[in-house]
Amino acid sequence: MKRSDPLARLRALGLPPLLSVRRVAVGTLNPVKLAATRRVIHYYWPEAEVTAVDVPSGVSPQPWGIEETIAGARHRACLAQKRLDADVGVGLEGGIEEIPQVDGVFLTGWAAVCTREGRVFLGSGGRVLLPPKMVQALREGRELGEVMDAYSGYRNTKHTTGSVGILTLGFVDRESQFAVALAYALAPLFLRSWYEEAPSG
Repeated sequence: MKRSDPLARLRALGLPPLLSVRRVAVGTLNPVKLAATRRVIHYYWPEAEVTAVDVPSGVSPQPWGIEETIAGARHRACLAQKRLDADVGVGLEGGIEEIPQVDGVFLTGWAAVCTREGRVFLGSGGRVLLPPKMVQALREGRELGEVMDAYSGYRNTKHTTGSVGILTLGFVDRESQFAVALAYALAPLFLRSWYEEAPSG
């Protein structure tokens, strides 16, 4: 899509232009997460500087459940923003989610965007069902990246295509999953008046 598309769409909706974002801090050194952030940020702000900063997630190496995964993304985003005094901080966290309604354990990813004012916006990517034997290994305390490497024969998958890339035979990779989550998290910044409008009644 052309750069003019998001700006034209805002004008068509009668909304103000995008906020000025010149510096973005990403709370990770993971090349896949950094690439996902640059892909999204440069679509909306081509001149923005996107810098990786090594910050702790504040959660376990393998987050389990929505709450822990969101907490990790939020912690990374806000710590990165403060560390570099950026316009916004970005945190991306992959996690495991157990959904009783469908009797399965899923891989998912969350994005957090933290502004200078301390506001945090969230977005999530899709979910893919994990094989039962992998889930068993996760319950025993192993990380998904390690388990997927063992099953697939690939090395360091969490820094390349990711487990989602292997499970979908390359149709969706880890970068794309996180890019979607981040674009969703940015929506309240683009459509500020819509999100800040109080519901009637």
